[in-house]
Formats: sequence, C-alpha cells, structure tokens
Amino acid sequence: ENTMGAISTATDACSVVKDTDLVIEAIVENMGVKHKLFKELDSIAPQNVIFTSNTSSLSITEIAEVTSRKDRFGGLHFFNPVPVMKLLEIVKTADTSAETLSALTAFGKKLGKVTVECSDTPGFIVNRLLVPNLAEAIKMLERGVASAEDIDTAMRLGAGHPMGPLQLADYVGLDTCCFILEGWSEKISRR
Repeated sequence: ENTMGAISTATDACSVVKDTDLVIEAIVENMGVKHKLFKELDSIAPQNVIFTSNTSSLSITEIAEVTSRKDRFGGLHFFNPVPVMKLLEIVKTADTSAETLSALTAFGKKLGKVTVECSDTPGFIVNRLLVPNLAEAIKMLERGVASAEDIDTAMRLGAGHPMGPLQLADYVGLDTCCFILEGWSEKISRR
C-alpha cells in the first residue's frame, strides 16, 4: 500500500518527464522505436535527468546517439520477474559519467538489487552467455537430438538451472529471443 501510494502513472511520457530525475525505458527491442522516444523526451526533459534503457541486447551507445545527454545515459537491465530476480546489470558507455554510474548504482541498491557493472557490449553479461545457450537448445530440438522435456530436465538437473533453456526461451518470449539474435547477427555481419 505504501509503495502504490508513492507511484503515479501517466500514458503520456512527455507530460511527466519534466518532473523526474530518472527515466527507465522498457519498450519493444527496436532501435527506431527507441530513438523516436528518446529524441522526443530529450527535447523536453531538463538536462539533469538521467536516461536509461532496460534493453536486453541493443547497444546503449547507439540508443543514446539521438540525445544531447550521452554522459547521463546508461543501461539498467532488470530481469523478469523483477520483484523476484535480485540482479540488475548496470551498463556504461564510453560517455557515461562517473556521477551517472554512481547514481544508477545507488538507485539499484535502493531497490534492493545486487548490481553488476559492465561496458556496453552485445548482450551485456547475462544475455551474452545465456542467449547462445537458448539458441543451441532450440537447434538441438529441431535436429531431434532430444525432446524438449529432456533438454530442459538435463539443464535443470545437470547444470543446476532453475528452469530449462526451452522453458526459459518461452518465458522470455520467442519474439524477444529472435530480436536479440537478429540484432547480434546484423552487428556481427557489419564487422
């Protein structure tokens, strides 16, 4: 009840961004959509407002490109379900200031999260290691190596994971997994 009393909601982000210290974006994993939102918010928000993205895979540096506050831009990657999962990845770009990084870390700790810091790299820490595992489990299923149930059971009992990779891919969303893999593939093919 106390928490809900401290939360206000609005359907128009531009109407509330003038009175906030921190923006956490959590919309579809699409660079064009994120750019449109941040360009609009950047033109309205006071310069002291810190912008963050909860993206699970897109480049924080690239998202920040459309703003005038690259030093006050970072990633806050929460994990689902947010109230249960203790980890918060804090992603810094080459331009993120020490003051911004400190503010984001303090914010995460205030939420009771265990924070880890990483540089802006595809997938950050967790997804860089996790998503290829999910993709490999899907390939194994497609090739008939094992059943979905056996793949998930093997990883739960053999690797100590709380859920198998196919169950996790369903939980994360196959569309999100697809966006991540396509984005990485596009980035890698440009190099």
